[in-house]
Amino acid sequence: MQLVDKAKHQGSRKRLVLEIQEMGIESQQVLDALLKVPRHFFLDSSFEDHAYQNKAFPIGTDQTISHPYTVAFQTEVLAIKKGDKVLEIGTGSGYQTAVLFHLGATIYSIERQHYLFDKTKQLLSAMKIKAFLHYGDGYEGIEEKAPFDKIIVTAGAPSLPEKLFMQLAIGGMMIIPIGTGTQVMTLIIKTSNSNYRKVEFDNFNEATFRFVPMLKNKQ
Repeated sequence: MQLVDKAKHQGSRKRLVLEIQEMGIESQQVLDALLKVPRHFFLDSSFEDHAYQNKAFPIGTDQTISHPYTVAFQTEVLAIKKGDKVLEIGTGSGYQTAVLFHLGATIYSIERQHYLFDKTKQLLSAMKIKAFLHYGDGYEGIEEKAPFDKIIVTAGAPSLPEKLFMQLAIGGMMIIPIGTGTQVMTLIIKTSNSNYRKVEFDNFNEATFRFVPMLKNKQ
């Protein structure tokens, strides 16, 4: 697998990160991580010229690579710290995984589409990005690796998945789009095994962007 990050890619990446910063992302750590991740690696070659637009693009099996701003927003809200144990639901292209890696997280990521799981595993390995990738149902989480400090869900759910909540450490945080019609970006802060505090980002700049749905028992 040949991965080439040319000066033109790096220049486009800097312009994209500046755009994201102007949209309100303040964490320098998140912005630096975005600068380190060549987004064009995660797209088919036919989309390479558009890789540094703040847009989602298809990656196969009816899935998309998320808007860079959305990736930055979810990551910033979780306040990822070096050494955090993070569960990612929906590996997808691996772009979000790579950003988490450059923030120093220990990443466990689940993908339900076998084609994407295989493709992304090869890509992340070629990029020397370490993450523990699992093929399976995101609703189930990874119980044997719990608890997690942070959980990031990159697919929309009609309600808070109970199994994921139980796998979150007390004091931990989960960011998840919730809703069957309009999806609301929601932060869950676990205060005990049965209680949590919820913050809804009604003014999320990209609230009109729809996440692909989480599907139970489908692979």
